Amino acid sequence: MPGEVIDHADPAPLASSLPSSLAGLSVKLPLENALTPSEAHSLRSFRRAANYIAAAMIFLRRNVLVTSDLTSDDIKPRLLGHWGTCPGLTLVYAHINRVVKNTGCDMIYVVGPGHGAPGILSSLWLEGSLAHFYPQYSRDRKGLEALITGFSTPGGFPSHINALVPGSIHEGGELGYALAVAFGAVMDKPDLLVTVVVGDGEAETGPTATAWHAAKYLDPKESGGVIPIVHVNGFKISERTIYGCMDDLELVALFTGYGYQVRFVGEVLDEVDADMAASMDWAVAEIRKIQKTAREGTPIVKPRWPVLILRTPKGWTGPKTYKGEFIEGSFHSHQVPIPDAKKDNEGRQVVQRWLRSYDPATLFDDSGAPVQEILDLIPTQPIGQLKDTYNGYNPIGAPDWRSFGVEKGSQASSMKVVGEYLDKVFTSNPKGIRIFSPDELESNKLSAVLSHTGRNFQWDEFSRAKGGRVIEILSEHTCQGLLQGYTLTGRTALFPSYESFLGIVHTMMVQYSKFVKLAKEVPWRNQNASINYLETSTWTRQEHNGFSHQNPSFIGAVLNLKPEMARVYLPPDANCFLSTMRHCLNSKNYTNLMVGSKQPTPVWLSPEAADAHCRAGASAWKFASVESPDVVLVGIGTEVTFEVVAAAALLRKLAPEIRVRVVNVTDLMVLGPTGSHPHALSDEGFDELFTSDKGIVVNYHGYVNDVAGLVFGRHRVAERMVVAGYREEGSTTTPFDMLLVNGVSRYHVAMHAVEKAGVESGRKDDLLKQLQKKIDETREYIMANGEDVEGTYDTPEF
Repeated sequence: MPGEVIDHADPAPLASSLPSSLAGLSVKLPLENALTPSEAHSLRSFRRAANYIAAAMIFLRRNVLVTSDLTSDDIKPRLLGHWGTCPGLTLVYAHINRVVKNTGCDMIYVVGPGHGAPGILSSLWLEGSLAHFYPQYSRDRKGLEALITGFSTPGGFPSHINALVPGSIHEGGELGYALAVAFGAVMDKPDLLVTVVVGDGEAETGPTATAWHAAKYLDPKESGGVIPIVHVNGFKISERTIYGCMDDLELVALFTGYGYQVRFVGEVLDEVDADMAASMDWAVAEIRKIQKTAREGTPIVKPRWPVLILRTPKGWTGPKTYKGEFIEGSFHSHQVPIPDAKKDNEGRQVVQRWLRSYDPATLFDDSGAPVQEILDLIPTQPIGQLKDTYNGYNPIGAPDWRSFGVEKGSQASSMKVVGEYLDKVFTSNPKGIRIFSPDELESNKLSAVLSHTGRNFQWDEFSRAKGGRVIEILSEHTCQGLLQGYTLTGRTALFPSYESFLGIVHTMMVQYSKFVKLAKEVPWRNQNASINYLETSTWTRQEHNGFSHQNPSFIGAVLNLKPEMARVYLPPDANCFLSTMRHCLNSKNYTNLMVGSKQPTPVWLSPEAADAHCRAGASAWKFASVESPDVVLVGIGTEVTFEVVAAAALLRKLAPEIRVRVVNVTDLMVLGPTGSHPHALSDEGFDELFTSDKGIVVNYHGYVNDVAGLVFGRHRVAERMVVAGYREEGSTTTPFDMLLVNGVSRYHVAMHAVEKAGVESGRKDDLLKQLQKKIDETREYIMANGEDVEGTYDTPEF
């Protein structure tokens, strides 16, 4: 059975067994004076016009006002788009206009059901925002024809909301992230309001489920407010939704427990405009009340923020039935309600009656422009033109890092040193930068961040109302959503995490990067800060954690992005990490991934040398190298670079005839073929560093295919290069045993060097046997004693 069979449209949920007294928890409002007659007329006209345009966008390639009977040639050859959610989205859009017009507030509209683009684009056309940014969509017949006929065709707007759409700060292709994005957007913007629609299908996702708790991290003294609207239209693609099968008692119990005040909207569809107007006015007033008390120094303990539960039929105002199937009030309206309209005359007749039911002649004047009662609803500052959504970048001033530099030759935890630097970043920038992190700051040795700031958990008596810059919540999805909303409205943020669990937000990162990639191609969008990931607690030093905490795959996820977007850094020591961190915080439009160790490791380079090394992206380390090498040993990553240096020292003693050059790569992107990435070394630069004909042994922190994919296409590199990296081996064991079982220890590096250096056969066999013996003896010692051999991590000497 391809879809659920129902015996009546818009079925109500089965009654629950919860006590009826719970109904008293929902907010009741009088509707008698919610709207003036002119407001009610404007709202109805706006919604009819927006719904007409949205439906026409899905079907029509010409005859856009249906002034004559539709023919097959009037219907697009490919019908794309999602109708079912549009009427609810246009309803909300109309009422946001009313609120903004009446109050003058700044408000952003974040749309969770991103495939409802027709409803948003039609509203943007009506308010003039499309014409403001795209002159071809002028508010007249010519512009209307361009919008309707061009939708979901090559060169036109796609079927989901993205960076091309004015007012958008959210990539609408993947469900689940809108709510967290909305909360991130209002942080540190005390006057900003965000209305966010969460579809009831979207509400079934894990990211949305956790994001309801984001309100508990919103300090009303310093931040704006969010009006979440749960759009319960009952169906997803071919089945009913969970929320659609929950009655009012169940929903009010759920959201009251989350910490919200619940207001149901749409119980009587004929009164929906008065209902929505009263509800929006109430929601804004509640937010302002919560903010006022906080800003007067008497914040409400556990304030209950508003949430609206909007019930409207799926595909509301569309066809009721078609060929024996319910359309409105069923999943059949989810995408294209009449999919055979081009070939089937009956289908075309249904589409024609549907479109004419909106009476377009009363909505557009002779020039094709919206009639005056629609224009009366548009505020002076249309919401599609709010600068926070496209031109709000306010860069921080990341201070110079050199005063935090560590003495060359000492030992230091990169994370501890970076934490001290970030403390300075926060004190220099009391607003406009935040950390969004799972509960891992302490574990990742970044606790110095909290020296002059705190956590911002408003439901915790020890954190609330103190202006903390750190948001810690054990949901990577929520951290990522908050990060996105915060960054796309002009601020700077950092996302530190255990290496193994950043992959949880892989697809979120990709969706965001797609948004930014498109945004860079839109001339009216300004730049934004980069998103910055700090990946630590790496597989090489898991200590008490085991195999489950070993996964460097997020590196590969970033590498797969467009080259102009992706940046991956593996700084080898604390000074290099400081230089990299400052660069990333000051950068724009990139997806930056920094990977490093939280454990104390040698500081190989002075601050000056580290800065030069990071600018170059890779360099030969002369202290461990000789001229005219027989083999080049390359370290990419903190611990694996230590093993490369240790292997070079070992070979000097064991096989001094092998001439070794040690290279460290801190910017992974330099390895790609010339022109493949803005940071890629030229052929001449690559050969100067790695030689043009000698063997290359790469000891890499991540999966081997990352490096193999990067160097593919470089002339005569693959046949002379061997790459060692993480190979899915591990347990709760010693740090050096982790290197041994994954084949990246100094002994393995030395064995590869012997193989690649052209050593005479008999001598080679002897050296390989000695090195294998060292591996075997070391593993035996670790198994017998439960610790690494003393002196394993002494800094090598040359």
